[in-house]
Parts: sequence; C-alpha cells; structure tokens
Amino acid sequence: MTPPPAVVLVLTTFPTDHDPVALARALVDERLAACVNVLPPMSSVYRWEGKVEQATEHQLIIKTTSARVQSLKRRLSDLHPYEVPELLVVPVSDGAALYLRWVSDSA
Repeated sequence: MTPPPAVVLVLTTFPTDHDPVALARALVDERLAACVNVLPPMSSVYRWEGKVEQATEHQLIIKTTSARVQSLKRRLSDLHPYEVPELLVVPVSDGAALYLRWVSDSA
C-alpha cells in the first residue's frame, strides 16, 4: 500500500475588508485544502515598497497535502487581492494518524 502524500500547512494572510471565509470555502470546495482556519483579525507590521506599513489582517491556516501545493499556489494567486500574498508551506513532521489520513483523503 502506498503511503499518503505528506501533509503540509500553508499560511497566508488576508485583508479584513475582503471575505476570508469565501476564500477558505473555495479552497475546500475545490479540494485544494481539507480545512482552512480563519483566525480573528490581527495587526501586521511589515515593510512594503521601502516604507513600514501596518494593516489589520486575518491569518489563514490551510491544511493540505504536498501533492496539492502547486495547484493551491495557482488558485490562491487567482483569488487573493494582494499583489504579493503571503504563502508559506510548513511541513508537518508528525501527527495523529487518523487526522493525517483525513487530510490526505479530503484534499
């Protein structure tokens, strides 16, 4: 039996003046993610075009598999309002076997 694809977390931020739940639902509906957590608004401080900026954003935690990352990147690029959206892929080294299997089966 082949092992399931590796599970990864993908992190992105999303502006509060857009609907992060609509993005989350699209990713899950399209089987690019098994689950997306939309965290409450937070303050982000960052450098953009030579200036220090501050914005209120949501952090999204996307659970998917390594096999779906490239498709997820393309879709996130289509749906995201930022010119350069955050997109960090974090490998999952261990977890509950049943949960990891569910992510693999759902994404």
